[in-house]
Amino acid sequence: MNLYPWQHHDWQQLQNYIVQQRVPQALLINGALGIGKQQLAEQFAHALLCNRPQSTGLSCGQCSSCLLIKAQTHPDFMDVQPEEVGKNITIAQIRTLMEKLNLKPQFERYRAILIHPADALNNAAANAFLKYLEEPTERTVLILVTHRMNKLPATIKSRCQKFTLAMPDKNLVLPWLAQQSTAENAEIVLNLAQGSPLLAQQYATDEHLMQRRDCFNAWLSIARQQSHPVIVAEQWLKLPETTLLFWLSSWVIDLMRYRHQTAPRNLYHADLKMALSELAPHLNPIKLYEFYDLLLQSRRRLETQINKQVLWEEILISWALLNRR
Repeated sequence: MNLYPWQHHDWQQLQNYIVQQRVPQALLINGALGIGKQQLAEQFAHALLCNRPQSTGLSCGQCSSCLLIKAQTHPDFMDVQPEEVGKNITIAQIRTLMEKLNLKPQFERYRAILIHPADALNNAAANAFLKYLEEPTERTVLILVTHRMNKLPATIKSRCQKFTLAMPDKNLVLPWLAQQSTAENAEIVLNLAQGSPLLAQQYATDEHLMQRRDCFNAWLSIARQQSHPVIVAEQWLKLPETTLLFWLSSWVIDLMRYRHQTAPRNLYHADLKMALSELAPHLNPIKLYEFYDLLLQSRRRLETQINKQVLWEEILISWALLNRR
């Protein structure tokens, strides 16, 4: 596994921990979703265990330790993650980990424990893990990965050295995206992914872009009073809520830009600029800002037990009223 083009500076900092023999016992790697945190954490764990690291500090991939990692049988490397996608890391998993950590590392180098996403620790698991953090065992490095720092208990965060990854430089990401067979729409999908390269790579599919176009057309049809908000809301129940809310918010931001500039730059949806530019002049800017506030509130309400059908109906009815002339 190689580094992504935008990760070399971050890797240099991680390598310095090893070179200077100042490896933290608990390292919390955090940053936006889809920028390669997991891959970087794995590289660091592998480098800690490698017997013959390269000049760059990366693992060699060929020594006995690296071969054990590839075979997923290295006794000093443990990867803790939810047993099912979308589930929590349980206290049973942490107890099993603790039993192993009570023993000494089997090899002379470090023992590396990767926990991702760290925010998936449920309350009981987090409390059990905290006890170990207070008295870690020798030559053991805990590497926690998260894109939701606010979900981690303050007691765990305070006992970790934080390593925050910035959003990658667009100039480094776009050439890489172009190499992933997305040259035609690389900038569009990167905007849709809010600058996250790996999300952009996922989005660079005809299916994703077509889904966005269909939602945009439905949104326009409500504005033109050609579709009923309740019917569209029901159709949207099948779509990922956070992605859909981002589309809505970014369409509104682009409309705001058209309200203030004739030909704005840095649009989220440059391929939709004709429809957006035609729609913008007919909208009351104050009402448009109020609608944007509703979208921001809805993002927070998605984390509650709110009825999703009611949520989309409220948003789309408000959108229909905003376009009533």
